[in-house]
Amino acid sequence: MIKLRPWNYIKINECHEPLISIPNSIFRLTPHPYMSLGAPYLTGADPWVLRRSVVKRLIRAQQYLSKINPQLQLALFDAWRPISVQKFMFNYTIQQTCKSKGIDINDLSVNESINDVIEEVGLFWAKPSTDPLTPPPHSTGAAIDLTLADMTSKPLDLGGEIDFIGPESSPDFYKKDHFKISGSKHQVFQDRRSLLFSVMEQAGFVQHPHEWWHFSYGDQLWSWLTNKGDAIYGAALEVSNDITLLEPSLVT
Repeated sequence: MIKLRPWNYIKINECHEPLISIPNSIFRLTPHPYMSLGAPYLTGADPWVLRRSVVKRLIRAQQYLSKINPQLQLALFDAWRPISVQKFMFNYTIQQTCKSKGIDINDLSVNESINDVIEEVGLFWAKPSTDPLTPPPHSTGAAIDLTLADMTSKPLDLGGEIDFIGPESSPDFYKKDHFKISGSKHQVFQDRRSLLFSVMEQAGFVQHPHEWWHFSYGDQLWSWLTNKGDAIYGAALEVSNDITLLEPSLVT
């Protein structure tokens, strides 16, 4: 069973800010990774949307990066994610992690091992909850997964793949003493991660404690890390081709 995270207890006071398209001036990694896997987006759904204030801060982060290093740009991996997609990817990741560990997910005799995998995956993938009190971050339009790329659109190596389940995904993994060799590839990885964190933090984002690529503004994690009071974004659910905002304030 996946335990609630500390930030899941933060109250949400939905501000009703709309989801808007991320401008094409922000580079996107294509094809979209989850669409390519067959994740159940509704026909015509656009995963490249975020809350309006989040988009403004993302643009600001790109501007900060351009001033520091004009040879680099942000590279978007994923943005808004319907809960149906969250569920698909959550289950897909459990299946793939079991497979990589040689665990037969259909073998009831290894339930303990499967539960360990589910707990491990739960450190990275939020439970696909439809409870308005505990929305998955990406379903709110507040969260973005991204990395760095050069101006030829080639992603940089930050020492770990996005969505990798393992300790290397921790933002500070390469800060460990045995990696501190000046000029080493590990130092390069940490410098790049630190640069990404710096420009996103300047723009008002917070970073997920287990994922170097995940940043958000206005959701429960943001509220918990910044002590700014209530979260301002709840889940945005897709209905046909429309986006409907849930009302967590009505049930808190």
